[in-house]
Amino acid sequence: MAKDRCHFSVLFLLYRRMVTNDPSSYTHSAPLASPASSNDELQAPGLMRRMACWLYEGLLMFALMMVAVLLQTALALLVPALNHPALLQTTSVLLWGLYFVWFWEHGQTLPMKTWRIAIVDAQGQRIHRLRALTRYAYSWIWCAPLLVHLLGWHLPLTELALWQSLWVLAWALLSRLHPLGQFWHDAWAGTRLISTPSAKARTQ
Repeated sequence: MAKDRCHFSVLFLLYRRMVTNDPSSYTHSAPLASPASSNDELQAPGLMRRMACWLYEGLLMFALMMVAVLLQTALALLVPALNHPALLQTTSVLLWGLYFVWFWEHGQTLPMKTWRIAIVDAQGQRIHRLRALTRYAYSWIWCAPLLVHLLGWHLPLTELALWQSLWVLAWALLSRLHPLGQFWHDAWAGTRLISTPSAKARTQ
């Protein structure tokens, strides 16, 4: 009987932990770096690896935009007034936001997992939703020339593509000036990109 009561007590405590609304019991239970992360642990992965991941993310963003196009096309068949470029832009931004915020909260997107990159806060812990939203907002700095174009400073597509490419290159290289090699929008958002061990290294 004493043994059964002990088991019951353990199960009850586990149940309390699962249903509690206290975020401290689960939000930071699985740090991606040690709690007292050193500068070496928070050092950014190589720039080429991060940019390869960036390009991979771009492909997924294009796929999500195609989903937005399909949704708008289907809705426009029912309500023709919904067939408007502004609606497509809004839907795409919302879908991208949902995608990035959800995956960043869980540590990695699919491209980040492929290139062995994870996102953490300045203490090496997984980031919470507000910080993920903040990083998403700051990440639009990658598209500064495109945003300027959409706000009214219209350029021919060839010039826009050139300015956008040069800006991406410049913004990526500016990370060399950060003490840990991080992108500056990560520094502003309080986030860090770190390397994760390969599957082979984890099994050793």
